[in-house]
Amino acid sequence: MLTETIIETRAGDWIVPQNWARFTSEEHRVWDVLFARQQAALRGRAVVEFFQGLDVLHLSKPGIPDFDELNERLFARTGWEVVSVPGLVPDEVFFAHLSRRRFPAGNFIRGTDSLDYIEQPDVFHDVFGHVPLLALPAVADFMQAMGEAGLAAMEAGALHRLARLYWYSVEFGLAREAGATRIYGAGLLSSFGESRFALESETPRRARFDLGRVLRTPYRSDAFQRDYFILDRLDDLPRLLDAVDLAALYRELEALPDLSL
Repeated sequence: MLTETIIETRAGDWIVPQNWARFTSEEHRVWDVLFARQQAALRGRAVVEFFQGLDVLHLSKPGIPDFDELNERLFARTGWEVVSVPGLVPDEVFFAHLSRRRFPAGNFIRGTDSLDYIEQPDVFHDVFGHVPLLALPAVADFMQAMGEAGLAAMEAGALHRLARLYWYSVEFGLAREAGATRIYGAGLLSSFGESRFALESETPRRARFDLGRVLRTPYRSDAFQRDYFILDRLDDLPRLLDAVDLAALYRELEALPDLSL
């Protein structure tokens, strides 16, 4: 994801073979525990579209999805595929993959001692958190546009702005649904603790989604969020990048201070 830390240097697109057969029975068990626990926890907390897309993960084999089988189903729906990478990848590689309708997923899973938290996104976060909504055409198109916007932001020297948009929407976004606030961001969908915290704790600030405010709000990747932004409805997500001159907005915001954490 968005980071300046590169865990190792690789050429090209950083794609590696998934080699599904090398995952151990214990690693598959961790996936199954996380999947069952999180699916139950998200009832009444996640947007209905997540559960509609979740069907793409109900595959013929238990445990960590075999990407060959997963991609057959996902590509048939939206033209996306999941590619295996060793871990965090450079920003330009990440956004290039998105722009080509490929989602990079870490080729490892957390241990039984880290079920509730892992510093680097693993295959559970990347696949359970992101793929169900990638099975929906409107979100799939938005994610491709996000990849293109990320590459453009790098050219403009404004990656930190676009990273905030990605963070507060794709990863930690909330949306109104049937009169209630629901989760759609992958970082929340895959987190047992923060999926509750984001909706139920009195600690964080929750505000209606405003693009200018989002681009001025820093975030932390090592703790639960202090701020969450709420779309009026999930249908607004694909339109966040429509008819917006991001380059002009970046220039306008240069004269304004960041909003404090």
